[in-house]
Amino acid sequence: MATQRYPYYLANAAQSPNADLEVTDKFRGSVAARVALPDATAVEQAIAAAVSAEAPMRALPPYARQQILEHCTARFRERHEELALALCVEAGKPIRDARGEVTRLIDTFKVAAEEAVRIDGEVLNLEISARARGYRGFTRRVPVGACSFITPFNFPLNLVAHKVAPAIAAGCPFVLKPSEKTPLGALIIGEVLAETTLPEGAFSILPLPGERAGALVEDDRLKLLSFTGGQIGWQLKARAGRKKVLLELGGNAACIVDADQRARLDAVVERMIFGAFYQSGQSCIGVQRILVHSDLYPDFRQRFVAAAAVLRIGDPRDEAVFLGPVIDAAAAARLRAWIDEATSTGARLLCGGAGTAQLLPACVLENVAHNARLWREEAFGPVAVLEPFNDFDAALHTINDSTYGLQAGVFTDSMTHALRAWDMLEVGGVIVGDVPSFRVDNMPYGGVKRSGLGREGIRAAIGEMTESRLLVIRDGT
Repeated sequence: MATQRYPYYLANAAQSPNADLEVTDKFRGSVAARVALPDATAVEQAIAAAVSAEAPMRALPPYARQQILEHCTARFRERHEELALALCVEAGKPIRDARGEVTRLIDTFKVAAEEAVRIDGEVLNLEISARARGYRGFTRRVPVGACSFITPFNFPLNLVAHKVAPAIAAGCPFVLKPSEKTPLGALIIGEVLAETTLPEGAFSILPLPGERAGALVEDDRLKLLSFTGGQIGWQLKARAGRKKVLLELGGNAACIVDADQRARLDAVVERMIFGAFYQSGQSCIGVQRILVHSDLYPDFRQRFVAAAAVLRIGDPRDEAVFLGPVIDAAAAARLRAWIDEATSTGARLLCGGAGTAQLLPACVLENVAHNARLWREEAFGPVAVLEPFNDFDAALHTINDSTYGLQAGVFTDSMTHALRAWDMLEVGGVIVGDVPSFRVDNMPYGGVKRSGLGREGIRAAIGEMTESRLLVIRDGT
């Protein structure tokens, strides 16, 4: 990393009043960097600055917003390896995956730059009856105003990008609270934003502990709260008052392997291994529940377990490592407890085990009871559960028997089954021919039920961060 000390950003400017926040190397356990920690006064100043920046941000022409986003895209390309290494250290993400996330950061800002000049309105036909003769209607999209963003530890670059880039494209000033466990990527993004011509106060980046970020949720001067994280999001929504709230709260994603997949079973297994275990399973759309047709189940199980058992675990800086550490000791202890709970009630552990410290091997289980936490809750770790099925519709009902609904995957060659899954599955997105972990950064993304509300993805997020303003003109002739 370029430096061992990082400032926070208040109203576009770097601030280093202290170095109180320690960011650990998640593999080594040592302090990797020290970050300036903002106080309550800084939070108040950031909110006030964002509110003051509403008018100049609204007045910023689309081409200027595009140029700012294009500058960021170019600078992220130049700092690609620095960003990847910071991500590898602060999140424990294997370096190959870290480089992939930097690429997604670049893609997200690139698409936002393209969309910044496409925020259009509509011409309305108001002459629906004689009384409206001579009336014409027009709409345009305008920014909602100052926003607050709260992001988690698992994608410290991409999840920040999915809030920051559309906000700039839409013309919304913002205050961002990245996870205090992984703030470095967000602060490097802040350093790049500070190079631009954004109006003063347009952005602040404050790596606060969650318990000190109440004003970002409750302050009525903020017009929108976008939160990505755990189920605490519903509590934040209840505290948010009149502001608009967007929530992305994870899931326990399921994937079906239909009976017609025997000829490409190796390819299905390869994608399923990726979906279940990349980033040590710490993904909202990581594959957790795998339903395989009973005709294929023994063969799939043998291949999947064999592939999972040889995944290399260790130092995420090692190019050959697939599984790095989970985020902290508490997460590792929780996962071990959930596996023990499942096996104590009849589940069979096919591979994996306790591991050491924050390093957990890929774990595969079968015969997991549907009331076990490993089935019904979000594991958020390198754990996958296998189950056979005989009837496709019954498998769809099994997926729906969940309080979550983010994305689901269906491997099938049947158009009838693909469309039936799209019709029946209670999720935000159905991925046919791939794992639910697939995401491209311009597609609408979000869930239902406990998985949240609202949509991300650049165009969808711009839609959430803008509102329609109507103009009606009467023809005086």
